[in-house]
Parts: sequence; C-alpha cells; structure tokens
Amino acid sequence: MFTGIVQHQGTLASRELIDGDARLTVSAPPELGGRARVGDSIAVNGVCLTVAGRRDDELVFDASAETLSKTRLGQLEPGARLNLEPALSASDPVGGHFVTGHIDGLGEVTRIDPDGRSHRLEVAAPESLGRYIAVKGCITVDGVSLTVNDVNEARFGVNAVPHTWSVTTMKDYAVGTRVHLEVDLIARYLERLVGGRDEPPAEPDITTDFLSKQGFAPPLSDDELEEDEDWRDARSDRLD
Repeated sequence: MFTGIVQHQGTLASRELIDGDARLTVSAPPELGGRARVGDSIAVNGVCLTVAGRRDDELVFDASAETLSKTRLGQLEPGARLNLEPALSASDPVGGHFVTGHIDGLGEVTRIDPDGRSHRLEVAAPESLGRYIAVKGCITVDGVSLTVNDVNEARFGVNAVPHTWSVTTMKDYAVGTRVHLEVDLIARYLERLVGGRDEPPAEPDITTDFLSKQGFAPPLSDDELEEDEDWRDARSDRLD
C-alpha cells in the first residue's frame, strides 16, 4: 500500500526482456537504494513492484507479462526518469490517499497550461474508467496522488503545485505523453458491492426500500411516511 506522495526519483538503468517478462534495473538515490531490501514493495511510476535484487544503489525488479500489458514499463528506454515511493508503514502519515499500485489503465496528457506558479493538466482516461473519476476525488497519475478539479466524461483536469512539479516526472510531460492511472480504491469496491453497472444483480442489496426500513431514508411519499411505522421506529432507534 502507498499514498501517492512521491519521495524519490530514479532512472531506468537497463531493461531486459526475458520470455515475455522484463527485468528492470533502476538507479535509486542512496536514501532509498541503501535501505531497500529484497522482497520490499516499491511503486515505480505508480506500479507496485517487488525488489528482486540489489547492487549498491541499483534495484532490480521483475515485471510480469500482465504488468507489461497494462503499463508502459516495457516501453521505457534506459535513462528514463521514474517516480519512486516505498511502501507505507503503519506509523507513516497518509499525506495523499490510499494507493495500491495496481494500474487500472493508461491515460494520455491532452493539455498542459501554466496556472500561476502551478501547472494545470488535462488527461484523457480510457472510457471505461470515466465513471470512477469524480470532482474533488482522488486519482493517481504515474504514482502521484492528485485531486480531480474537473471531469468531462473520461477527461479530467488536475493541478500540479510547484513542489509536485519539481520532485516528480510531471515536468517531463508533453501533450501526447501516456501515463499510468489508478482510480480511487473506494470507488472500485463500492461499484463491486452494489453490483456494478455492467452486470447489475437482479435484486441489489442496497435499495431505497432497504435504506427506508433501516431508518436512513423516508418512504417516497408523504402518505407512505405517515403510514410507515417501521420507518419511524427504525429512525427513533437509530437516533437513540
């Protein structure tokens, strides 16, 4: 688990394709590379990878065919700069939001505009992810936790403050840059819990009638409200 607060930057030292998988060697700064251990989880441009080996400050990761199919890691050339974040520990502050490092899809930067001392970016997400993106909600772009400022179908706008711009790979972006996207974890689970839009359950667990009977929502009409003793009793019990 991560927070989307990028703490370090590294560079891709080498990329080796092996039977459809890839072995990535990343040059990390000493404060990360010097304390990372084999088996640790590190988010690399937002992708959760496991340290498979270490040589001084170089960290070795294996990326499966599934990971390569969902990300740009297999397309990056040596020398590419990378956002790095070690896994969250129980005592760490959650400065961003809960991030799993499991990429939902690739987006494309469609616009970059100066906005005072900050930069405003527009990103086109895959159409299937549009329903998970909400104004003032959270989204992760290449491992960076950002607040959504506006949404137009599957396009969304975010603002990168000067600090974020300076300590992440966002300053390398241009129109057309492809980026890793992870939508908010709560949105994914909420859709699953209520049945999803693609295959809605015949009888959803959470309905207006269910909420009414639990005292959280009144019946639909005033006449029903007057006659519905169950709702009044449930509401009274909940308030007590």
